[in-house]
Amino acid sequence: MADRPLIAFQGELGAYSHQACRQARPDFDVLPCRTFEDAIEACRSGEAELAMLPVENSTYGRVADIHSLLPQSGLHIIEEDFVRVHINLLALPGTKLTDVKEAMSHTVLLGQCRNFLKEHGIARITGADTAGSAKIVSERGNPEMAALAGELAGEIYGLDVLARHIEDEGNNTTRFLVMSREADMKRRGEHGMMTTFVFQVRNIPAALYKAMGGFATNGVNMTKLESYMVGGSFTATQFYADIEGHPDDPHVALALEELDYFTDMLEILGTYPRASRRD
Repeated sequence: MADRPLIAFQGELGAYSHQACRQARPDFDVLPCRTFEDAIEACRSGEAELAMLPVENSTYGRVADIHSLLPQSGLHIIEEDFVRVHINLLALPGTKLTDVKEAMSHTVLLGQCRNFLKEHGIARITGADTAGSAKIVSERGNPEMAALAGELAGEIYGLDVLARHIEDEGNNTTRFLVMSREADMKRRGEHGMMTTFVFQVRNIPAALYKAMGGFATNGVNMTKLESYMVGGSFTATQFYADIEGHPDDPHVALALEELDYFTDMLEILGTYPRASRRD
């Protein structure tokens, strides 16, 4: 039997990024990587066919560093996916909820379960990540320690789910991008298309305002526009944008042409089907 293709992600087995890989590419095996850069390099070098990268969370905003890594990655966005972040209290088999005195997880997840932890008098312990915390709980064998993570982590590390979906926010969702060495500009999605790009405006008055005008006049919906500094400079600001549509669509082409006139740099990172879960 031939080996299955690999999709790389950052984190331990059982992480929410692992869940995203399983959801988007159930026919792939996964390659866990230490950092985002390692996941990108695994795909770029051919060790993995694809990379799965989280870009933003509905509760906590964009994932740090990702927007600055994408333009230099040498990869192309070919798909987006959304994972509902359900947080569960995981503990050693046979443990009761009343046995648990402390819970370990990434600091972001600890902050998303404040109400539950306070109600049950459970202290918070900061871990490097979610699945890694589940792994530590499994290895230490202390019934007073639990982990906050996805059910997949419990499945992998042999932990019981003591409480399901304990997050404070009822709609916490993370958006992921599937990255590939090759762009796929011919596909058309049944729910429409998305295009992601980065740009830097020219150093002229109202350049950003003028650059955005083309999207308004051509009826192109821009779903995201974020700025971030590049090269440690307060003057070199780069913008990251998502729009609905394909660059070959006449109204999108006109908008991008107008944008290009007011920019020093414009790079399309990918054109890909709009996910049904976006709605």
